[in-house]
Amino acid sequence: MVVPQKKFANGKRHDSTKSFKPTKKPFKKTKDDVAARSEAMALQLEDVPDFPRGGGTSLSKKEREKIYEEVDAEFDADERVSKKSKGGKSKKRIPSDVDDLGLLFGGLNGKRPRYANKITTKNISPGMKLLGVVTEVNQKDIVISLPGGLRGLVRASEASDFTDLGIEDDENELLGDIFSVGQLVPCIVLQLDEDKKEAGKRKIWLSLRLSLLHKGFSFDSFQLGMVFSANVKSVEDHGYILHFGLPSISGFIEISNDGNQESVMKTGQLIQGVVTKIDRDRKVVHLSSDPDSVAKCLTKDLYGMSFDLLIPGMMVNARVQSVLENGILFDFLTYFNGTVDLFHLKNPLSNKSWKDEYNQNKMVNARILFIDPSSRAVGLTLNPHLVCNKAPPLHVFSGDIFDEAKVVRIDKSGLLLELPSKPVPTPAYVSTYDAAGDEVTKLEKKFKEGNHIRVRILGLKQMEGLAIGTLKESAFEGPVFTHSDVKPGMVTKAKVISVDTFGAIVQFAGGLKAMCPLRHMSEFEVMKPRKKFKVGAELVFRVLGCKSKRITVTYKKTLVKSKLPILSSYTDATEGLVTHGWITKIEKHGCFVRFYNGVQGFVPRFELGLEPGSDPDSVFHVGEVVKCRVTSAVHGSRRITLSFMIKPASVSEDDSIKLGSIVSGIIDSITSQAVIVRVKSKGVLKGTISTEHLADHHDQARLMMSLLRPGYELDKLLVLDIEGNNLALSSKYSLIKLAEELPSDFNQLQPNSVVHGYVCNLIENGCFVRFLGRLTGFAPRSKAIDDPRADLSESFFVGQSVRANIVDVNQEKSRITLSLKQSSCASVDASFVQEYFLMDEKISDLQSSDITKSECSWVEKFSIGSLIKGTLQKQNDLGVVVNFDNINNVLGFIPQHHMGGATMVPGSVVNAVVLDISRAERLVDLSLRPELINNLTKEVSNSQSKKKRKRGVSKELEVHQRVSAVVEIVKEQHLVLSIPEHGYTIGYASLSDYNTQKLPVKQFSTGQSVVASVEAVQNPLASGRLLLLLDSVSGTSETSRSKRAKKKSSCEVGSVVHAEITEIKPFELRVNFGNSFRGRIHITEVNDASTSDEPFAKFRVGQSMSARVVSKPCHTDIKKSQLWELSVKPAMLRDSSELNDIQESEQLEFVAGQCVNGYVYKVDKEWVWLAISRNVTARIFILDTACEAHELEEFERRFPIGKAVSGYVLTYNKEKKTLRLVQRPLLDIHKSIANGGGSKTDKLDISIPGDDGTLFIHEGDILGGRISKILPGVGGLRVQIGPYVFGRVHFTEINDSWVPNPLDGFREGQFVKCKVLEISSSSKGTWQIELSLRTSLDGMSSADHISEDLNNNDNVCKRFERFEDLSLDMGVQGYVKNTMSKGCFIILSRTVEAKVKLSNLCDTFVKEPEKEFPVGKLVTGRVLNVEPLSKRIEVTLKTVNAGGQPKSESYDMKKLHVGDMISGRIKRVEPYGLFIDIDQIGMVGLCHITQLSDDRIENVQARYKAGESVSAKILKLDEEKRRISLGMKSSYLMNGDDVKAQPPSEEKADETSMECDPINDPNTEVLAAVGDFGFQETSGGRHSGTSLVLAQVESRASIPPLEVDLDDIEEMDFDNNQNQEKLLGANKDEKSKRREKQKDKEERERKIQAAEGRLLEHHAPESADEFEKLVRSSPNSSFVWIKYMAFMLSLADIEKARSIAERALRTINIREEEEKLNIWVAYFNLENEHGSPPEEAVKKVFERARQYCDPKKVYLALLGVYERTEQYKLVDKLLDEMVKKFKQSCKIWLRKIQSSLQQNEEGIQSVVNRALLCLPRHKHIKFISQTAILEFKCGVADRGRSLFEGVLREYPKRTDLWSVYLDQEIRLGEVDVIRSLFERAISLSLPPKKMKFLFKKFLEYERSVGDNERAEYVKQRALEYAKSTLA
Repeated sequence: MVVPQKKFANGKRHDSTKSFKPTKKPFKKTKDDVAARSEAMALQLEDVPDFPRGGGTSLSKKEREKIYEEVDAEFDADERVSKKSKGGKSKKRIPSDVDDLGLLFGGLNGKRPRYANKITTKNISPGMKLLGVVTEVNQKDIVISLPGGLRGLVRASEASDFTDLGIEDDENELLGDIFSVGQLVPCIVLQLDEDKKEAGKRKIWLSLRLSLLHKGFSFDSFQLGMVFSANVKSVEDHGYILHFGLPSISGFIEISNDGNQESVMKTGQLIQGVVTKIDRDRKVVHLSSDPDSVAKCLTKDLYGMSFDLLIPGMMVNARVQSVLENGILFDFLTYFNGTVDLFHLKNPLSNKSWKDEYNQNKMVNARILFIDPSSRAVGLTLNPHLVCNKAPPLHVFSGDIFDEAKVVRIDKSGLLLELPSKPVPTPAYVSTYDAAGDEVTKLEKKFKEGNHIRVRILGLKQMEGLAIGTLKESAFEGPVFTHSDVKPGMVTKAKVISVDTFGAIVQFAGGLKAMCPLRHMSEFEVMKPRKKFKVGAELVFRVLGCKSKRITVTYKKTLVKSKLPILSSYTDATEGLVTHGWITKIEKHGCFVRFYNGVQGFVPRFELGLEPGSDPDSVFHVGEVVKCRVTSAVHGSRRITLSFMIKPASVSEDDSIKLGSIVSGIIDSITSQAVIVRVKSKGVLKGTISTEHLADHHDQARLMMSLLRPGYELDKLLVLDIEGNNLALSSKYSLIKLAEELPSDFNQLQPNSVVHGYVCNLIENGCFVRFLGRLTGFAPRSKAIDDPRADLSESFFVGQSVRANIVDVNQEKSRITLSLKQSSCASVDASFVQEYFLMDEKISDLQSSDITKSECSWVEKFSIGSLIKGTLQKQNDLGVVVNFDNINNVLGFIPQHHMGGATMVPGSVVNAVVLDISRAERLVDLSLRPELINNLTKEVSNSQSKKKRKRGVSKELEVHQRVSAVVEIVKEQHLVLSIPEHGYTIGYASLSDYNTQKLPVKQFSTGQSVVASVEAVQNPLASGRLLLLLDSVSGTSETSRSKRAKKKSSCEVGSVVHAEITEIKPFELRVNFGNSFRGRIHITEVNDASTSDEPFAKFRVGQSMSARVVSKPCHTDIKKSQLWELSVKPAMLRDSSELNDIQESEQLEFVAGQCVNGYVYKVDKEWVWLAISRNVTARIFILDTACEAHELEEFERRFPIGKAVSGYVLTYNKEKKTLRLVQRPLLDIHKSIANGGGSKTDKLDISIPGDDGTLFIHEGDILGGRISKILPGVGGLRVQIGPYVFGRVHFTEINDSWVPNPLDGFREGQFVKCKVLEISSSSKGTWQIELSLRTSLDGMSSADHISEDLNNNDNVCKRFERFEDLSLDMGVQGYVKNTMSKGCFIILSRTVEAKVKLSNLCDTFVKEPEKEFPVGKLVTGRVLNVEPLSKRIEVTLKTVNAGGQPKSESYDMKKLHVGDMISGRIKRVEPYGLFIDIDQIGMVGLCHITQLSDDRIENVQARYKAGESVSAKILKLDEEKRRISLGMKSSYLMNGDDVKAQPPSEEKADETSMECDPINDPNTEVLAAVGDFGFQETSGGRHSGTSLVLAQVESRASIPPLEVDLDDIEEMDFDNNQNQEKLLGANKDEKSKRREKQKDKEERERKIQAAEGRLLEHHAPESADEFEKLVRSSPNSSFVWIKYMAFMLSLADIEKARSIAERALRTINIREEEEKLNIWVAYFNLENEHGSPPEEAVKKVFERARQYCDPKKVYLALLGVYERTEQYKLVDKLLDEMVKKFKQSCKIWLRKIQSSLQQNEEGIQSVVNRALLCLPRHKHIKFISQTAILEFKCGVADRGRSLFEGVLREYPKRTDLWSVYLDQEIRLGEVDVIRSLFERAISLSLPPKKMKFLFKKFLEYERSVGDNERAEYVKQRALEYAKSTLA
């Protein structure tokens, strides 16, 4: 049965089988509209085939894109709708399809709607125009808040039309310069994307381009008085040229006379203006941008105004047409209808009677909120802020909790609340879902208007000025609700919601999500994470950190159960701290350990606790949890050094083992690179000797390495470095010999001295040389080798022994510059060759370790230079081999040069001279030269001649004697020489030196004469050898030595000469004397005492005088004219013995505290420089010249050049010959600092040790200072009192009097006079100096002010420096240190602080303590409590009670008796009773619900309100638990009139409740420490307002750690209260609870994730360094990389943005395909916007992307880029390429059709035919059905019907096709067509299951329409089918 059709005005469609519902249009049609619609009808009446192709559409491209994405979700959506409809009981509430709450009403069908239009994520569509408010302006996009709480994004390219106009924006222009937060803007919806992060969420992309907003406008659309939006196109001299987005139409705003607008408007800025003038000839519209005019301008009712001319933000005069269920229907501008929903009424807090305010035909001003062109729906707003063209303000934040929110209105969908925010209340709405009720129907019963309830803010709707709240208890429970609640290290439970290969996603009870990385899922490596974590399991995790709203947790048991302190910031790292961390990286030199919140430290190798020679990789693994100890921390550079050895290991109990000490040990083991030695000491120590450190000679070191075996004892080893319990040792003879001289500290280095060391590293630019410990110097390439062309790596090797010349020592930069040139570092002795012979003996001993002692003593039978008998064996070209009798395995060799001309007959016996012995090779070098043998035989006269000869040689030769020698044998490392002048004595010299071991040596030949110096005469360490040093090795030459010897001075020091003054300089006299000698007289050499200010006043040029020569010219000034030093001091001229004093003074000895005089020769801003003598200078720091501020300000004026100044020696640098002086007299200190040593003998008060002069700062000193920094809050001042010494002035030590702001009048850089109060050392080893600026202290007042200070002594307030100075009820003053919700702390002095509870802050209730008691506020109070043990002080700021009674008396329960009548006020209303504040005693009692009335009370909260005065009777007193039970039944109060009410005492708004114990209770200490600072509100607490909760939230985020324990304590509650709550909770149905919990969880998750997304935008990095840190922490996040690119684009650095894109593509892991694709897309956009030319640039990037990513995805990505930028030619070109390449992809063909429909192209029929030919058969149904849906939504519905009909003819039993077809018809709303289609569907012969689906769908539709008859008809048809089937 079909319902008869209604009459309609439009013509019928051509299809007779389909009937359509008529529509009535209540507005007049213009001629254009009529013509357009008649043309459309003509198109519809054409005959079309079954599968029509082609056609136009009225919808935009973005909407058609959305349709394809929604098709797959429609089946599930319909199923959910059907289930929801089936569950409903009342059908009357469900309106028709047109009037549905979620659809938009446009007034096209002639019916009045029941509901007002609302914008939701379901009905928002592309092409819709909306009014929004800018909430965020980023560098890449703009975030806009839309009506209905939606959030949209505007890309930078969619912010203006300038790129279309060909106008180039300023490269430095940022979006933030032209858009501002809070700005109202009209926008248009471009497209909707499904949010990948949140299911069910849609990302809304908007555009602010006026060409889209003003589409359809013409020049005739501009009328005087209308308001239009425009972009500033350019700034001209007289005004601004505007752009409306329309071709050939421009605007102009004239600059006002004051010119203020010029600074406001910028190019590209979006403004609003009122049309003031229209120049039709030039097509120029003149506007005025006056804000008041724009806000008040009404749009005029113009004839023929079309719907396209409506713009969001336009203000109209509207007339009330009717009142709807959730809003009002208006008509405006004659032709149009619009609705206003409840949240946009004039009064946002309208109550239930809001409908009475809007009578029919009432006229109001409204502003257009949104416009939907497809449905012609219009939304209006009456919000007073929006009507005034301003965004509604919001005074609350997400997460805030309000305890006293007032119920204003109760709707079917939720509650409207009034939040008590400041300065004005804020409306809030709680939906039914978020209301804390059992069922929706009980909402009105549970809540009453005017009730006060507790609510938590979930989110905000910016456009409505509305907060979204929840009443659910779960929102108030749990430690984590927002990201601000998450603290690193906190342990919490969480539920596993998903597990993936990268880790697990867990969810806290509050709804926040966190990630547990794969490495943190277990202590060990997890191979199968899904087996480790089960989805749904609740586990205990520990928070690792929360960065950028991303929370990371760990499940490692060691970390979760750790009781050690948490290290979550670099400032928490203190030396000695032991904590848990986990290894993130293992290197050869150590391990990196990570802690909480991204804190990282490093463990050096020697702190790993490894065995020597072991590898860290074999002991530790990445991810391992380790316990470590902080050894050092540098907070400024964020460096932490750690140790795995928890107890600091002392190197040895034996103090003798230290750097540079000599030890012995036994070889324990040998590795490939080092020898492990067990050191002989008291402790168990091991040392390591690297191969290079076994010997000075490289070859010998390798040979030793191959010979050493475990167990061998090494007697002399040098300790190079100490690494924990491991020692770095060396066996180098050069280092061991000079162990005491090797430096280990900067202070031990002297410039121009030569020190032994070893090469520790080689780089291209130089060489690093290490000494003892870690002391390392650097020799630049230019100073390392004499040949600049030589390669360093070929000149030195790592580990080589070197001699280094100290060039420069820079202690400030910790740099040592060295020279390794042989010319400056040559050896001065024969230690190099001596070490060679010593090692040769050791090697021979090791080689012959298995030979008997008798065989080892063969060396003793040979003596250098002695005769030995041997038998000739064989002869070759090199020489003759000789055997020795009775000596086996030893050979002799006579070189060819030493045969002496004799004929060699094998077997003959000869006497030869021993030249050299090689112990390792068991070889003896011999000689038969006659001169050697004859000289020896002359001296040998008896058996003891050998000894006599030795003695003769020792007498003849002396050490350092220079001799001429002849080369006898040239060995590989040394020469064998003979000295003819001394009886052909045999000597040995090295061919190379320490620094030239790898360099080519000088070639020598046998018989060559050389010059050498004797360095060791028959040294026993070298087996009795005579050791020589060649001049060629030492670098000396005979010619230079002779020249220096011949150079003699013709003038002697000490002689008196006649000199003539040639020049007078400020600090010296230039004179001539003698025979062309020049000299100078220093200013200190004029008078005996340096007291004269002008010592040169009595001299003149040309004057002759007598002077004494005191010094020769300096040899360093060779190039300059050399000056002799002269003196004219009277004492010097009188007695020549004074010259001895001169020489003594040259020793430059000074004593600390010694008074010296000098003359000023230089003054800068910080120092004054003095000349003390010719060679010694001094300097005085500015703050050491005086202590008075006015004198320090005139520093440069007080020290003119040449002034005589005296001072006291602080320190002396002997190398630089510089003194550091102070002008204040020093205390008696007997410490010489001339040599930098000496023992400290001063026994003064506490002072600071150091070498920079801080040694003499003591407590009580009066110093001059300079303010370097004014610390924030109550930090006080940081004052400089020395060059590198700073002290702190406490906030209470700035002024003598207690003044409100003691910092007033002080500035950075100001000079002050201060006194040292205390000097103490910190845990970091630094010294802290406490200073005071108070003039009342001893020595601080000047003489002029002493009397004045005495008179004003009463005003000087005393400081309580000690705890004992305070007593109860003592009046005190102080400054607020910090304030929180529980009270505040105040500072009474620099050493004493006190606590003030919230209840003691003020006599009245303090709602916001942070505002009323800011940091630094001066307060006055009295001492309330003093705890001697804990040294805690409690102060009250309240005035004294009238009776002066202590607090304990007011809590005396003995005054009360059972049966007494009391009066009081209701403090809190609970479902189980009332809490009443008793007036007489200030305690709180409970009146249970059963004791309220004789009758039963259903709702306590509706009957009683907080604050009401009531009378009650005491029923029960429990003194132990301090509880009072009350009754208010009328039967109790009948006899209570005669009871006299006690006079109420002063009301204490902040007193604690009755649960608090009295002062004399045993728990007093705990409660006194906590007081009102507990987070949980007591059941009788009076401060239960919103301020406490807000303050608690802020305090957790902003207040630093307190010095007093303020931990919360659990407060007691009444047992019966808990029982009542348990009973109430037990009655809930378990199933409904689970369902509500699930819904609550999902909704809260969606809202929290949305809030997280918004908050993430607020914390974007603001510099390149921050982005670098971010990309290092998240290298695989394309989001971060794209943000970085956008940041660089905002700085107009295009090339940098490209380089970042390339970096991202290289950095992102190859497995992260989606992330890489995102980068490619961003690269496409970059080149598309900034490429040159764009098309070619994009093409190059595109070709690269195809090689690395899925080509299909790359094509689709580039297509999206072109479509977003509306480059349709490129879109068509690319689509043609895509359909050729991906012929079998249904998705590609649908995109082709979609693009054709968007551009209204013809020939869609041919595209469909091509697609059907190319696509596989199984994809045809999907393709045709999707195309049909596109036709329904984007094109002509008839074409879609034809497509569906054709498919269903082939597949009539596909119920899914029937369902989609029916859904599309239902969406159109043609009732008759829908019913006829349903009739066809249920007439089919299908299986019962499918028929059930169709009948069910039919029934649901009829019910949704509201036609009960039709519903019964469907049921009847279903019964008929069932019967026929059964039959």
